[in-house]
Order: sequence, then structure tokens, then C-alpha cells
Amino acid sequence: MMVPVALLLLGALTAVVGPRLLARADWVDREPVVALWAWQCVVAAVLLCCALSMTLSAAAAWEAVRGNVFAAAPHAVVDAYALGKAGPWAAPTAVLLASGGLWSLAMLVREIVRSRARRRARRTELLVRAPLLPGEEQAHGRLVVLEGERPDAWWLPGTAPRLVITTAALRRLKGRQLDALLAHEQGHAQARHDWLRHSSAALAGGFPQVPVFAAFRDEMHRLVELAADDTASRRFGRLTTALALVELNEERGVFGPSPTPHAHVPQRVHRLLTAPDRLPALHRLRLTALAALVPVIPVLVTLVPALRVLG
Repeated sequence: MMVPVALLLLGALTAVVGPRLLARADWVDREPVVALWAWQCVVAAVLLCCALSMTLSAAAAWEAVRGNVFAAAPHAVVDAYALGKAGPWAAPTAVLLASGGLWSLAMLVREIVRSRARRRARRTELLVRAPLLPGEEQAHGRLVVLEGERPDAWWLPGTAPRLVITTAALRRLKGRQLDALLAHEQGHAQARHDWLRHSSAALAGGFPQVPVFAAFRDEMHRLVELAADDTASRRFGRLTTALALVELNEERGVFGPSPTPHAHVPQRVHRLLTAPDRLPALHRLRLTALAALVPVIPVLVTLVPALRVLG
């Protein structure tokens, strides 16, 4: 009964090697959308290894689980997995992995609940700062302009999504710069980047001692911004998008020597001004296909005993 152990080792190897390979790749910042896909495939492979190992361990430990998992399988396939020869570690392993799965689900639910609470608070703030006039009906997907001394803009997702921008941002951003800012925020909304942030934050918050999940969260927050920058720059140009970022963040001190919560902005501006051309389409397709194969490997490892018997 070596398949569950092999799956756990494969998951650990993927969790260690995957982030290192992506960190060393020279195409990640050039193709943030492909990098987002690759990171999701790496994390999905790690989670899939744990889920498959849990299933086989539970099948080895309890006859009832084994009957459900291998209900339609021939006896030769069941014998190939040697489930009846599992040691005393099978039941604790299954329970531990199942607990981890439930904990991950609980963390995701917590993250969604917190996000909805923050969204409700911001919508309440919008109603206070931009109340509806008598007789005015609330419109869906409208642009909301707020009085504010600090240039700022953000996309508020939900059933009635809104793009919020302050009057200071309208004064500082002119013409195509404002269009680039709006395209950036719309890029976040169209790609549903909020779900990537929720899932990565849930894993990192639930398992703070697992480096791959912390790296996944950090890279999701960075890469979604690069992807939205590219969405805006393809429509309005890199220079225009970079100038919009500078105008929007200059008063926050992000371009000074001291670190700030928005320290990634200078790197984004430098990337827009100096970034090389995109990879060829065929190269992007190869990278996408290669990343998609990563979650397939745990499935193939799981099916090896069955394929040997049936083959």
C-alpha cells in the first residue's frame, strides 16, 4: 500500500519545487495571466495529492469506504492496491488529511464572510458619502464619484458592481490616463480576481506554516495587478498606464526611500516602461499546456496499480 505515501511525497515535492521554478522563470512578469494559471495548477496538484491520499488511506482503513470507492472496480484492481495490507497508519492519515480539508473549507468560508462584511461596510459608506437624490433610482454597474482629497479608485464587486473614483483622481488624471485607470479596474472585475485573492488568502490563513500557500497568496496579489496593468496598457499604451499609476500614487510616498504598503507600485511602473514584448503565442500555449499537466500527475500516480492490471 505505497500509493498514498507516494502521493504525499509527490505533493511535498510539488510544493517545494513548483514555487522555486516559477520564481526563477524569466517569463512570469512578461505573462502574468499564464503565471496565474501556473500557480493555480501547482496548488491544485498539491491539494489533489492530499485528497487522493486521504481517499486511499480511508479505503485501506475502513471496509465501508473501500466498498464505495472501488464499487465498480474488478477484484484484480482492488487486489493491486493491496488495501488489506495497510498498516495502523492508514486511519490516522485519513483523519488528519480529512481534517485539513475541512479546515481549508472553513477558512474559505471565513474569508468569503469577511469579504462580504467588508463589501457591505464599503457600500454603506458609499450611501453616506454619495446618497441618492430624491426620486433617484439606484443603478447597477454605475460609476460613483466621491468627494475626496486623495486620488483613489477601486472596483466594488457584488451583485451590483460599481467603479468608485474620487474627485482628486479626476482632477489629477486627464484623458487617456483616466481611461487606463478605468480599464485596469475593469480588468480586475472581468477576470474575477477577487476569487483568486479569497482562495489564496484562505489557504495562507489556514496553514500559515506551509510556505507554498503563503507564496501563492503573495503572488496572487502581485500578479493580478500586473495582469490588470496589461489589460489597460494594451488598450491605452504602457506609458499612459504608467503615468496614471504615478499620478494616482505619488502623494502616498510610494516612490520614496521608505517602504510603504504600496511598495509594489514602483516595480509596476518600471515594468510598464521597460517590459519586453510578450512571448509568442505558441510559447504561451506550450507553457499553459505544461502547467495543466501538473495536476494530472497525481491522477496518473493513483491509477498506476489499476493500469498495470488492466494493461
